[in-house]
Amino acid sequence: MKTGIKKVKLHVKKNDNVLVICGNDKGKSGKILKVFTQKSRVIVEGVNIRKRHMRPTQSRPQGAIIEREFPIHVSNVKKS
Repeated sequence: MKTGIKKVKLHVKKNDNVLVICGNDKGKSGKILKVFTQKSRVIVEGVNIRKRHMRPTQSRPQGAIIEREFPIHVSNVKKS
C-alpha cells in the first residue's frame, strides 16, 4: 500500500507574476513568494494581508501585531 503526499502539477511557480481573479483582492497583481503544492496554495506578494498577533519574547517584550501575506488557492490566480 502506498502512503505519502500526492504530487500536484500547478500552472504557476515561484517568482511568477500573477493576477488575482477571484476573492477580496480581485484585480491585484504580485509576485509569488512561496508555493504549497500539497495544499494547492500560493503566497502572493501584497495580497491577502492579515494581522498576526505575536506573543511577547525577549526581543519584543510588549508583543506585537504584524501584517503578513497568507496563502490563497492556486485556482484564484492566473499568470500575467
